[in-house]
Amino acid sequence: MSFADKTDAPIYAGLVEEQGDVPAEVRRVAEETLREVDRALDFSSVRSPAALR
Repeated sequence: MSFADKTDAPIYAGLVEEQGDVPAEVRRVAEETLREVDRALDFSSVRSPAALR
């Protein structure tokens, strides 16, 4: 979903045509980065020392 409809913000539509939908691309990259960080920092398999007793 775009930030604004073409009829609501024609200047934004023109910028999207020229430069691409930068906010959508930033959002996609940020979500992908968060998923990678979640995988890299998954401590679910690490047990606390109290659990070993």
